[in-house]
Amino acid sequence: MKAGVSDKQAAAVMDSSAPNSVMVPRFSELKPPLSEEIIEELDRSGFEFCTAVQAATIPFLCSHKDVAVDAATGSGKKLAFLLPLVEIIRRSNSYPPKPHQRRYIRWQEPFVSTLRNVNSVLLVGGREVEADMNTLEEEGANLLIGTPGRLSDIMKRMEFLDFRNVEILILDEADRLLDMGFQKQVNYIISRLPKQRRTGLFSATQTQAVADLAKAGLRNVTEVRLGDESKSKTSSGLYCEMDQKARDKALALFTEASSGVLLCTDVAARGLDIPGIDYVVQYDPPQDPDVFIHRVGRTARMERQGSAIVFLMPKETDYVEFMRIRKVPLQKRKCSENASDVIPIIRSVAIKDRAVLEKGLQAFVSFVRAYKEHQCSYIFSWKGLEIGKLAMRYGILSFPYISEVKQDRIGIVGFTPVQGITFEDIKFKNKSREKQRQQNLLARKEKLQQEKREKRKKISKEAVDDSNKASRKRNLTGRQRQTIQTAQDEQEMNGDYSLLNKLKKGSITEDDFAKLTGAHDFV
Repeated sequence: MKAGVSDKQAAAVMDSSAPNSVMVPRFSELKPPLSEEIIEELDRSGFEFCTAVQAATIPFLCSHKDVAVDAATGSGKKLAFLLPLVEIIRRSNSYPPKPHQRRYIRWQEPFVSTLRNVNSVLLVGGREVEADMNTLEEEGANLLIGTPGRLSDIMKRMEFLDFRNVEILILDEADRLLDMGFQKQVNYIISRLPKQRRTGLFSATQTQAVADLAKAGLRNVTEVRLGDESKSKTSSGLYCEMDQKARDKALALFTEASSGVLLCTDVAARGLDIPGIDYVVQYDPPQDPDVFIHRVGRTARMERQGSAIVFLMPKETDYVEFMRIRKVPLQKRKCSENASDVIPIIRSVAIKDRAVLEKGLQAFVSFVRAYKEHQCSYIFSWKGLEIGKLAMRYGILSFPYISEVKQDRIGIVGFTPVQGITFEDIKFKNKSREKQRQQNLLARKEKLQQEKREKRKKISKEAVDDSNKASRKRNLTGRQRQTIQTAQDEQEMNGDYSLLNKLKKGSITEDDFAKLTGAHDFV
C-alpha cells in the first residue's frame, strides 16, 4: 500500500484555504483534465476551486488508481468521487452504455444528468425488494446506487445479472458501513465484481476494519489522508419510519426553507448536506465519541462557515480535553444565567396532552440508559448523574420506575412530583388517539375482571374438590368399609381355593402350597 499524498502535501493544501491561493487548484486545472460538460456544470453550480480532498483524490481516480480516502466530514468527499465517476463513464469505449451494463455502485445528480442515455437506479429500503427487481429486469441500469443490504440481496436473488462490465465501485461512509455490521454484505458484493476495476473507499474516521477492507478489496491502493498535525477531525470554517419518497420530500422541504430547526437522532449524523446550517446543537455528547465528528459535520461544509454547540455539566468538562486529544478542539462558553425557567411550562403542557407526557417519559428513560452505557464512563459517571433534576427538565409529573435506578439505589434529589394528578386521567389532545386509549382502558378493565372471575371460579372449584375428597375419605366407614373388606376376603379365598385344586391335581407340592398360602407359619 503506497501513500499518494504525503502529510506535508496534504497540510499545505489544507492550510491554503484562500480561494486565490496557488495551492488550491481550480477544477479546470486538474490533470488529467475533466470534460467540458463537467466543468460547465461545476460553474453553474458555483464550484470553481477544489477542496483539499478533491484536489488530492480526483486525479488518482481518473488515472486508473484505487484510493482509500480518510478526510473530515464536510470536506467535499462526495464530489471527490462523483466527478471521477462521471468522467470514467464518459471516457468508456462503450459510452453511451447499453441499458443492462452496470457501470457503478453508489451516488448522483446534477452531474450524472450530463451523461446521455445513462439510467440510474436507487436500491435502498422503504420499497419492496420485488419492485426493485422488476425495475432492473424491465428497464436495466447503468448506475446502481444502494445500501449494502439491499444491493447484496438483489445480487443473490438475481444471479443472472452481469457485473463483468463494472468499472468502478465506490464505498462511501465505509467506516459506518462496517460499524453497522455490513462487512459480510460488502465482501459478497466485492466477490461478484471484476478484479480489474477501480475502487474508491471513503471514510471520515480511520478504523482497523476500514484498513483491513482496503487491503482485501483494493489493488495498488493510494492513500489520501490529511496530516494529523494540521487538521482537526471537524471542518475549520442532521422522523425515521418513512418510505424513501416521503423521506426525500421531507428533506427537500427543510432544505428549501428560509429558516427552521431540525430535531433528530444520530440517524442524521451522516449523509445530509443541507446548505446554510448555522448551528448544530448537541444536547448530550454521543455514546461513541467518533459520532461527535459526524454530528458537527452537518455545518461548515465545503469550506462554509458554521458553529457547533454541545452542552456539558460542570462534572463533565474533562470531555473537552478528551476531544482535544482526538483532534476536535472545543472552546468553553458559559451558559447565560438569565435563561427562562421552562420547567413549569413543559409540565403544564404535559398535563394537558398525554402525547407530550409520554414523549417526555420515553426520552428521559432513553437518555438515562444511554448515559449509563457511555463509552467515556469515567467522565460521564452514571452514579453522579443528578437524575431527579434531569427528570424535571423532561416534564415528568411523577418519577417513573426505572430498573437501573432502583438496582443502583440512585437518589432522585431535586425531583418534585406534581400533586393532585392521576396519571390515568391525563388525556390525549388528539381525539382519535384518546378514543383509542379509552377503548384500550375499557378492554384492559374487562380483561382484569374476567381474570378475577376465572380465578374465583378456579378457587371455588378447588375448594369443592378438596371437600369431596375429604368427605369420601370420612365416609369409608360402616357398610362401605365392610363391603370392601368382604370383597378382599373373597378374593383371598378364591386364590387359596385355586391353589388347593392345583395341589389335588399334583401341579404343586404340599411344600409349595404351604409357602404360597402361608400355611407353614402355623406349623
